Amino acid sequence: LIHFLTQRRQDCVTSVSNNRCILPRIVVIGLNFGRMHLPAKRYRVELTCEEREALKALVSRGRSAAYKQTHARILLMSDEAQDDLPMTDAAIAQALKVGHATVERLRRRCVEEGVEAALNRKKQLRRRARKLDGEAEAHLIAIACSEPPQGRSSWTLKLLANRLVERDIVDSISTETVRKALKKTISSRG
Repeated sequence: LIHFLTQRRQDCVTSVSNNRCILPRIVVIGLNFGRMHLPAKRYRVELTCEEREALKALVSRGRSAAYKQTHARILLMSDEAQDDLPMTDAAIAQALKVGHATVERLRRRCVEEGVEAALNRKKQLRRRARKLDGEAEAHLIAIACSEPPQGRSSWTLKLLANRLVERDIVDSISTETVRKALKKTISSRG
């Protein structure tokens, strides 16, 4: 096979100079000359009749969030319990204009956690609590509106952050957090 392809390419290269050769389209599917077997889907979605009807109703109503409707359409298209053949992930992704990985992740969540979990967005686990709550922001504004330290004409973000830590209002804080808090309150520092 490799020798054939090499020989065919050399033949075309020599005849290209005569402007007579159109390069052939040779697609190598596999060395076994058969169809390549795609890996089996790991997570197969098989909806019950009730789940399928609920998803169809959600899509047809059109009164839910767009991501929910898209998720419902993905689940309906990837359902293997229906009479007609389920679509491939690539076909679903192309039809709904979503990424291939989105279809895979949604199928996995449906199988592992259920249809309701697949319809809704995942809860963010790494979200941190705010460093400055309302009381700490009030302290920050009071400090920023007070007289600057001796030898300074105005407060800097670093000085404000250090003063909040000195007064045990927060354990640690970045100057960017201080800047965002002051920008939000539209206060003048000087």
